[in-house]
Amino acid sequence: MSTIRIALADDHALMREGMVLLLQSQTDMEVVGQASDGVEALETARKCKPDVMLMDIGMPRMNGLETLELIRQSVPDTGVVILSRYEKEAYVHQALKAGALGYVVKGAPSSDMLEAVRAAAAGKYYLSSQVQASVIGSYVEDRRSGARHGEHIESLSDREKQVFHLIVQGNTSHQIADVLCISSKTVDKHRANIGRKIGTDNPVQMVQYALRTGLLDSDFWEE
Repeated sequence: MSTIRIALADDHALMREGMVLLLQSQTDMEVVGQASDGVEALETARKCKPDVMLMDIGMPRMNGLETLELIRQSVPDTGVVILSRYEKEAYVHQALKAGALGYVVKGAPSSDMLEAVRAAAAGKYYLSSQVQASVIGSYVEDRRSGARHGEHIESLSDREKQVFHLIVQGNTSHQIADVLCISSKTVDKHRANIGRKIGTDNPVQMVQYALRTGLLDSDFWEE
């Protein structure tokens, strides 16, 4: 059996030390690099070219999702497993959208991390046991059906696109109003219009809609 070369990225030294001990105890795994923030994680991935990168989603200088996208571009053969304290489906969708092969909830059994590493090394998906197994299936189906929602996307005005983008990033109406220099009441009107056009005003469902239709892709917002 070939050895899986692994790099770790987490801003908590104790967390990294614990992961190193766990991974090095496995006969088929070897830790070849460590990083304490997103920038270091990208540099480590480029330098070490690991089979698998285990990476925290919330890191200084550059968060896990931003780092993930850059790793996927520059070291495409490295499978990335995201570590997160969040169990919500929307976060899992975001990680998968960015190119992650695995998503492990911090605090899950250590076996989850080991299984995720082995799956990613084989080019397969793995989700922590604390996350519903149906997420990957719904994600794939959402991506396949995205084209069917084109007419709804095109119906959004430029301002509605801006508001929608800020909504799916987790901003409140007051925060959106501050960013766009408009009133909260105007933001709420845009929210209502967006909800009517895409068929939902639920924030989580909006994120899912944005993922499956490509609304989170950078080129959409540059149109």
